Amino acid sequence: MVEGILGKKIGMTRIFIGGVNVPITVIDAGGCVVTQKKTVGNDGYGAIQVGIGEKDEKRVNKAMKGHFAKAGKSCFYTVQELKGDNLDAYKAGQTLNAADIFKVGDIVDVRGCSKGKGFMGVMKRHNFSGGAESHGSMFNRAPGSIGSSSYPSRVFKGMRMAGHMGAKDVTVENLKVVGIKDNIIMVHGGVPGSVNTVVAVRKASKSK
Repeated sequence: MVEGILGKKIGMTRIFIGGVNVPITVIDAGGCVVTQKKTVGNDGYGAIQVGIGEKDEKRVNKAMKGHFAKAGKSCFYTVQELKGDNLDAYKAGQTLNAADIFKVGDIVDVRGCSKGKGFMGVMKRHNFSGGAESHGSMFNRAPGSIGSSSYPSRVFKGMRMAGHMGAKDVTVENLKVVGIKDNIIMVHGGVPGSVNTVVAVRKASKSK
């Protein structure tokens, strides 16, 4: 059985379970198609390649167009590989069903690209406390010293400074599946990315 599925983040809402208000994220896993099977004999490992989000073939180069044609399906915006056990049951062109992979109560990891924040200062990006806000301070939101002068005469790698924030692959672990219906997966809690972000939902690797 394959270990996960791709889906689009629809948004967040809430449901009541036993009278308790539970915040959930809704993920649409419909339209996830197997585009290729990786085998130990040909590729050295077993996995299936899946695609989601149909794309106009005029926007795909010839190499990828031929690759998708082997599966007998249209082209896709997002393509990822998913591993699992006993993958003989899957074949190219097959559409995955979320209910065959997950059930209510399963613990999953959700991976996606976080929201981009643009260029941010150290207070927003690294939670610096900032300087005094008194009159004439001139050190309200400044980063402060980043290194010595004569030695080491350089800035150490990893120094926390202002820069681009967000837009990185993030995995939120150990989320509980609270509902599945018509390839719609509902998980307890938030997942990375904005609305319509493609996320990978996999069985938890370090479940509590």
